[in-house]
Amino acid sequence: MGRISRGSPPREIRSSDYQDGDATVSVDVTSITAIDVHTHVHRSVRAAPEQTARGNEAMGAYFGIGSMPHYTVPELADYYRQRNMACVTFTIDNITATGEEPVPDNIEIAELAAEHADVIIPFASVDPARGAAGVRLARRLADDFGVRGFKFHPSTQGFYPNDRMAYPLYEVIASRGLVALFHTGQTGAGAGTRGGGGIRLKYANPLYLDDVAVDFPDLDIILAHPSFPWQDEALSVATHKPRVYIDLSGWSPKYFPPLLVRYANTLLREKVMFGSDFPAITPDRWIKDFENLEIKPEVRPLIMKENAARLLGLGGPAQAPAGSG
Repeated sequence: MGRISRGSPPREIRSSDYQDGDATVSVDVTSITAIDVHTHVHRSVRAAPEQTARGNEAMGAYFGIGSMPHYTVPELADYYRQRNMACVTFTIDNITATGEEPVPDNIEIAELAAEHADVIIPFASVDPARGAAGVRLARRLADDFGVRGFKFHPSTQGFYPNDRMAYPLYEVIASRGLVALFHTGQTGAGAGTRGGGGIRLKYANPLYLDDVAVDFPDLDIILAHPSFPWQDEALSVATHKPRVYIDLSGWSPKYFPPLLVRYANTLLREKVMFGSDFPAITPDRWIKDFENLEIKPEVRPLIMKENAARLLGLGGPAQAPAGSG
């Protein structure tokens, strides 16, 4: 593929790009203002109250919001519907660290997302340490429940993304044309707690995803968050590998490194996407701060909606952006 030049215009978005999407998702991309590609569900409608919404007190303190609110899938759908937005949402399966199943679980999220398919795009999360059982679960979630991607959190799951242990999971994801979203860098998880909550930051270096992008060249990968302290590594991988993208969640845009803003405006204009990390950061706060960022007018709609719509296949199979690689 050709090299992106700084002055190259973004590929035109056509209405046909958004037709004939997966039956489990019915987002009308032409009628919404944004797609938030990174939100969390912390509360179940099926489990007992004491089984849900645990372990996020420190995260709320880190982001200065006090006691962090917790949402069920229907509540999340209402929240985004009121804002005329769609969102990707998921739980995090870190059974390796906790010894407990995630609450809510992947199936609850997928089933409820299907009831709110106008605004909710379900991802799943499977801890690679589950081994063969995890691979079977991933197949079931993809084939029977219509999830559109999988979220990995190497820091809390305790693995390097290029560990061959995880490759059977990536094979499932790649074979079905789904997206693999990886936490990168240091955000609020474990920050300020004793020993950082046992979280080892080394696993979150985005450079480890370079191996994954080589070994699975047709797998769409999202590097979640500005990847502090490895922002240069993230930008390098995303510019070099055609199917590696970046979401901007977990940080207020006013704290974005200047180099990230420069690449978002130029080389990565078709590979950077809006994400909030809700409920840690609200989309309202994120967008307010984003409005003050020096982003070119023609790039704003790409970041806010069009790049995600194309990647998530809301109009057909996801394709590498024109001119990338």
